[in-house]
Amino acid sequence: MPFLDILLVLISGSGLLHGIFFAFYLCFFNKKRTKSNLLLGLLLIFMAFRIGKSVMLYFGDDLEPIFIFTGLSFLLIIGPLLRWYILAMTTTDFKLPNFYILELVPFVLIFGISFFISNSWFNEDNGIAVALFASTIIFSYLHLAFYILKSAMMVRKVMNAHPKTHRTKSQISIVHWLQILIVGFSMIWFSYVLNIIEDTVPYIIGPVMYSVVIYYLSYKAYKLNSTHIDGTVFAQNENATLFQRIRELMVAEKLYLESDISLVRLSNIVEKSTQKTSEVINQYAKRNFNDFINYYRIQEAKEMLLDSTSRKYTISSIAFDIGFSSLSSFNIAFKKFEGTTPSSYKKNN
Repeated sequence: MPFLDILLVLISGSGLLHGIFFAFYLCFFNKKRTKSNLLLGLLLIFMAFRIGKSVMLYFGDDLEPIFIFTGLSFLLIIGPLLRWYILAMTTTDFKLPNFYILELVPFVLIFGISFFISNSWFNEDNGIAVALFASTIIFSYLHLAFYILKSAMMVRKVMNAHPKTHRTKSQISIVHWLQILIVGFSMIWFSYVLNIIEDTVPYIIGPVMYSVVIYYLSYKAYKLNSTHIDGTVFAQNENATLFQRIRELMVAEKLYLESDISLVRLSNIVEKSTQKTSEVINQYAKRNFNDFINYYRIQEAKEMLLDSTSRKYTISSIAFDIGFSSLSSFNIAFKKFEGTTPSSYKKNN
């Protein structure tokens, strides 16, 4: 065997074994036996099986079709496991709903079919078999690409819900770790797709890329302590982070100026239930939703009443401009917060 092939075997084989050892550590030996670690362990095991098939196909002769189709079927379970793992790492008290098992139907079908594939199917004259094989390859890689993209969108959603300036140290570690994980799987996927499209990139590049990625992931998991934390860290300061976001919406986008602003609409914007949004406002603003909105409106009204450039506006026009539907409701709210009427406030100041 040429020296280059020996080197490639060593690199891909060592990465394969490292991935399996890492998976067993997560599932059986890590003190923090969480659902997220179990999912990551399963993800790495199935990934190792997939890479093992690639190594055998590249260096072996006449690999049985059952191994080829089984390897492709593993791509169909890697995607769902990746998505579930990210959910477990970003969701407080994560529980896997029973209907999520439906995502494994494509894997079960292809895995089952693989046991009925024989060498005779791969005769060049068998157009149906060739079409089936090509369709399975395309579907498997598009399936994994879909889940990688969906996982990236989930991480982005978490980042938007927890702004960088308000994340705890553990939350920062999880976000960083998940970003690296998605990039790593994207690189492995891309290396295989290049081989399929161009056929100029050696097939063994996939396993080699996996080895590089798995060693780097292990290093980052240790540095970021990602195997000892999970989605429970997002319960810390979750209410404070949500209120900070609501307050930023009020200050930056001045939602209180909109006359039709409601608890339902604000809840939709922050992607929380009305009950949760109301609870957080009551907890941190010490006011109900209406008083919370009116407080900002009154602060705006005070500036307008004292602004020389706004003196051409009447009190009623100011009331409508800041979101009140009537002058009487504006007067009541103003007196509630300032202890006087708008006209008296303007006169005395």
